Amino acid sequence: MKNGVLDSLRVIEFCEGIAGSAAGLQLSEAGAEVIKVELAARPFRRKGALFSVLDRGKRTVSLSSFEELLTLLSGADVFIHELTPAQASANGVDDDSLRRLFPSLVVSAIGGWPQRHALAEAVPRETLVLARLGLLDEQPGHRTGPVFVRMPYANWIACWLCVVGVMARLIARDRDGRGGAAHTSLAQAALVPMSMHWSRAESPTPVFAKGLDKHIPIPLHRCSDGRWLHVHYSPDKAPLMAQALERLGPDEVTRLNAACPESHVAPNFGANRNIFATRPAQEWVEHLWQSDVAAQIAAPFGAIYFDEQAKANGYVVQVDDPLLGKTLQPGPCYSIEPAARLRGPLRLHSEDIASIEVRSPTPAVADTPPCDLPPLQGLKVLDLGAYLAGPFACMLLADLGADVIKVEPPSGDAMRRLERTFSGTQRGKRGVALKLGDPATQPVVEALVRWADVVHHNMRLPAAHKLKIDYEHLKALNPTLLYCHVSAYGPQGPRADWPGFDQLMQASAGWETAQGGEGNPPQWLRFGVGDFFAGLSSLYALLLGLYARNRTGRGQMVASSLLGATLLTMAEAVALDDGSIRAVEVLDSAQAGVSVTHRLYLCGDNAWLAVAALEDDEAQRLLTLLGADPGVWFLTRTRNQAITQLKRHGIAVEAVREAQLDAFLDDPLNAAAGLHAHYPHPIYGHLQQVGAFWDFADLPLALDRAPPALGQHSREVLMQMGFDDVQQQRLIDAGLLRA
Repeated sequence: MKNGVLDSLRVIEFCEGIAGSAAGLQLSEAGAEVIKVELAARPFRRKGALFSVLDRGKRTVSLSSFEELLTLLSGADVFIHELTPAQASANGVDDDSLRRLFPSLVVSAIGGWPQRHALAEAVPRETLVLARLGLLDEQPGHRTGPVFVRMPYANWIACWLCVVGVMARLIARDRDGRGGAAHTSLAQAALVPMSMHWSRAESPTPVFAKGLDKHIPIPLHRCSDGRWLHVHYSPDKAPLMAQALERLGPDEVTRLNAACPESHVAPNFGANRNIFATRPAQEWVEHLWQSDVAAQIAAPFGAIYFDEQAKANGYVVQVDDPLLGKTLQPGPCYSIEPAARLRGPLRLHSEDIASIEVRSPTPAVADTPPCDLPPLQGLKVLDLGAYLAGPFACMLLADLGADVIKVEPPSGDAMRRLERTFSGTQRGKRGVALKLGDPATQPVVEALVRWADVVHHNMRLPAAHKLKIDYEHLKALNPTLLYCHVSAYGPQGPRADWPGFDQLMQASAGWETAQGGEGNPPQWLRFGVGDFFAGLSSLYALLLGLYARNRTGRGQMVASSLLGATLLTMAEAVALDDGSIRAVEVLDSAQAGVSVTHRLYLCGDNAWLAVAALEDDEAQRLLTLLGADPGVWFLTRTRNQAITQLKRHGIAVEAVREAQLDAFLDDPLNAAAGLHAHYPHPIYGHLQQVGAFWDFADLPLALDRAPPALGQHSREVLMQMGFDDVQQQRLIDAGLLRA
């Protein structure tokens, strides 16, 4: 593993979009040889600085035909592509053909929709997928109605789903002797954050039924210098805020609070807003940091490249790009040994296929019977995390077949107060309610650690040391342990142990400013993307560690962070040598789109549609059709009339659906594609949630266990670890165990 964990692997990447190209980058910087191919007859449309980042360090080759692609695939370990099932079949690279020709090859197709979905042949464009799913209506805006989502978050999540699926399939290949599918899609990626929101219960509690409405007030406060500050949870105990509240007096605080919507995170939301307006943002944020209150200024887009914490962790790297000169770009966003590293800048010139060394195919084990177990069946995981990023990663391990034991305090994970959100990150696990850090429970913790292959958590490391669940303590108990930690700001630098949350990373990276729209106040992207990026990147690092351990027998600590994973999504806005940020598309003030050809339009019947004419000739046809005033063109037609005419001219368009929670969960097309999951729950009765995020074809996923009730499996798990009823009851009586 001289060049990285994957240094023996060859990856063929046939991708034009963000998701597949970013997946190839992740595999490349983990050590794989990645060869990006395109057809000479139809070269890829790669524009802007984004692909200087996503294609850096890869070999590129221009092919004359799919026959030449098959020649390359004969010696490859992984093939990533964006072809629809019909396109793949027409060109001889469908799953059945590849399985027959190259039985050890791992294949990941990233479509717009799952391969088993009725929309599998639809053009894979994110805005259209979000419109069809109804997710543009889930994002709050400065106006009523659905809004354009500026961050291509589904593409970035699909990148991580792809590489996690590939790693899971490679690990299964070690077990089974065969390759196979590890497919995902933009639709499945877009649904990842909706696991927090889109679920139904037969007997919901009032809290579960309420969920989190998209209109809840977000604590973005304007300061005296006009800058905006995002504060997570109540700032009331910070001295400056406490003094100001006291000066206002209870009657005035009550009056100011009544003038603003009620906040579930800040009881004095209205008064806080008034007080924050009295001082500049930098003064406030430094004071809040000193008071251990998580906060960030909503920064300009791309300013994060100059953040000392980002640089300290290698999340920002200098790259001498052949087109842009010296640039600052996102670096690897996780840590592992051997370390992920850059493989060089973008290569401008394609190689001839004759220059690619011919490799013999990895042999399949011919006499191994077909395996119908999930990819990670048998992996034992101890989940010590809370809130979202850590538990979500462990939920995906359970989806992939791992046996996951979640340990939370007897009072419950702090996220349980948001019941629907909590349930969306916990399925598949066995739940134990145990107090950590008490001498009486230490034998149970030690038994769990000896049982586990993996320990995963996202608490701050000083707390982990205090509870004796840091890596050094646990490695002494289990030397081959894989220990995975998710932090807010990364393991190095002055903010290594600071609290942080998704919203704050969106603020510091500039995404809140970008989502607000030109000239508007910043706005949080409701989908909680930073948490999911961090959880998925930690899962990728963990599976790299598992792949390495299967070869070396050595455990290790791996890590990821909200800051690093969110910063990766800034790739379209690299910093140039003069300190400026490369220009990017700007969301308009109406939050409707970034151009005439990529935006939402309101039609004459008060219905919205989305247009994504991203090909040059397609965009020109659209502009010709719409004429001088595109808005009038749409307002003089009903949505159905507009869609009919646009499709007749070959324009990619989709109706923007609204209020889709029940419609999504009732849709038989989604059910047929595996996008629903159902199971009995001890409190909620029949529970329905968002389903599969991958399709492994011949290997199943484990989507048959509901999220655990508090302490639901405490007795079962402790009995398995060797603690009898008397020992368990002693812990229960002491308030250290809940069962």
